[in-house]
Amino acid sequence: MKNNDIESLLQEFDRTSFQADLINWFEKEKRDLPWRQDQDPYKVWVSEIMLQQTKVDTVIPYFNNFIEKFPTLADLAEADEQDVLKAWEGLGYYSRARNLQTAVREVVSSYDSKVPDVPEEVSGLKGVGPYTTGAILSIAYGVPEPAVDGNVMRVLSRILQIEKDIAKQSTRKIFEACVRQIISKANPSSFNQGLMELGALICTPKSPSCLLCPVQEHCKAFENGIQEQLPVKSKAKKQKHVQYFSYIIKDKYDNYLVEQRPDSGLLANLWQFPMVPSAEVDVEHATQWISQVYGIEISVGTKLKSIKHVFSHLTWDIQVFEATCESGSLTGARAQFIPLNQLTDYPFPVSHQKIREQIILK
Repeated sequence: MKNNDIESLLQEFDRTSFQADLINWFEKEKRDLPWRQDQDPYKVWVSEIMLQQTKVDTVIPYFNNFIEKFPTLADLAEADEQDVLKAWEGLGYYSRARNLQTAVREVVSSYDSKVPDVPEEVSGLKGVGPYTTGAILSIAYGVPEPAVDGNVMRVLSRILQIEKDIAKQSTRKIFEACVRQIISKANPSSFNQGLMELGALICTPKSPSCLLCPVQEHCKAFENGIQEQLPVKSKAKKQKHVQYFSYIIKDKYDNYLVEQRPDSGLLANLWQFPMVPSAEVDVEHATQWISQVYGIEISVGTKLKSIKHVFSHLTWDIQVFEATCESGSLTGARAQFIPLNQLTDYPFPVSHQKIREQIILK
């Protein structure tokens, strides 16, 4: 859409009345969330990164714990990455934590420990996209920048009756252009948060509570009875399934074999129990694979509860076995035997936390 098309879309839209209705509702009904206690840009930043693809109720204890451990930008910048990953353990999408720490270190070194308030500088930080840029600037600094996420696109697709596929990047730019036209210059913080809150509490994906909506009179989709048909979103690609054998290998000293994942890619630098890809090796030859990779001979014992873990783009199906290290000398700098009472000191992804629990709960 060109600027003329945006203007045409908003031609009969009462921006002033919409702003007032939305902001008044938000300031009366907003949830009491820990990152709303003040407008500290660091806390806003941490909360917005945590909230990406993660529910509010899940984030609250993680946010409180994270801020307690790393109360300032300097604390996070100076922290060991393993401590940061441990504080993030179970929250998923661990690249968020690594990128956050990298960006915070840049703020400390290049911006004198002050989160910048200029769009070009904020958006240049690692892991900070257009949405997070807008959220930080509008909430913490009162800068009228759009903060368009899935909630906001759903709300505005209904209010303005925009029938374009929200899965496309070009459509997101349409919504950003619309927000630039209708955002409150006087109170961009409550305006942006109001759109997010409306999407979370009222204008939900299914069965929106239109009769409770504070901006119902502005909603074209409600007027035309098509609110449940919007937004338009193309179906996601079918998930890939990957199968593994995983081994809980104990040595004669009751230590357990764990390894650190590579320092890039999926779940980078987290820890896991040895995994054998079943597409490459069948279960009968998996022990030979273990011997080649780790330099040890094992005997396989009981099969334990299998683990299924769903990522955004793939699913892991893991068959879990107990095993005993019979001989050999461990090879590989990223693998080590550690005592049972130290297993919880290491950051594990959720799938391997579930494997770890099968040891601890025995």
